[in-house]
Amino acid sequence: MRIRITLAQLEAFVSVASTLSFRAAAQTLHVSQPALSRTIKLAEQALGTRLFDRSTQHVGLTPAGHELLPIAARILDNFNSSFSELAQFLEGRSGTVTIAALPSTGAAIVPNVIARFRERHPLVEFSLLENQAEVLSTLIDEGRADLGITVRPRPDQRLDYRHLLDDPFVLLCRRDDPLAARSTVNWTAFTTRPFISADYKSSIRPITDAAFLRQGLRVTPAIEYPSIAAAGALVSAGLGLSALPLLAMHLVNTDHLVGVPLRRPTMSRPVGVVTRMGRSLSPVAKQFIDFLVAETLAGVADHTVVARPAGPEA
Repeated sequence: MRIRITLAQLEAFVSVASTLSFRAAAQTLHVSQPALSRTIKLAEQALGTRLFDRSTQHVGLTPAGHELLPIAARILDNFNSSFSELAQFLEGRSGTVTIAALPSTGAAIVPNVIARFRERHPLVEFSLLENQAEVLSTLIDEGRADLGITVRPRPDQRLDYRHLLDDPFVLLCRRDDPLAARSTVNWTAFTTRPFISADYKSSIRPITDAAFLRQGLRVTPAIEYPSIAAAGALVSAGLGLSALPLLAMHLVNTDHLVGVPLRRPTMSRPVGVVTRMGRSLSPVAKQFIDFLVAETLAGVADHTVVARPAGPEA
């Protein structure tokens, strides 16, 4: 038996059953008493049975009404609870945000911003994916991530870019290296010492190559590293120098390593929020992006390199 009864009819039934008064129930529901009576009559027709014994002096539940009351209350409670959850989602107070980030931005920017966002939105869940820039673009394009915190995508990719900051390059050396005492260092430093380079898939490699090209320097990598952590380990072992974006300093052991600002030329890596063109984002993802932009521009994320003694420029 399929029963065709509506939520409005159940709500009317529960209201009358709770007050045992059509007049009081009509006032609670903000409808006229005749309209309420019609709604109850339609519910009884849908069920094929009377729900109330009523006279001019008395309203009481029938056995069918007694049986329906807890069922109707449960259905309405589940409905209201479910739509309360939907309302929280639509208002951006709940949901899940999946972030695709470079290892450096995932360490330097994301944790602080998530922590501050969840102070205001404790019901929001986060998932963090880390990889190289090209892989992140694929994750965003395929919809496996809501947004990326990464470098500017290629023009041929169907991705939107919202700029956050310029990530300047530093020379990575050991703390006991003479260069560590300099206030700035020129890119020519890599012509006299072994250069530990990012591999060709990294978003770092095109920028270091461009810096050498602009200065007319011929620098052949002594070793190519697969990750920032590996670069730090190689430099720490005394195998050479490297050039990293400032945010990447969060991924190396600064007890033993120092980042010295690189000049002549000053190079930086653009970092921003990347989303897929034409994709509708959830309300909470939109709110998080706006929050991320505001917090990053306000300097909430800690981008500071470990301090070192000031000295002459190399």
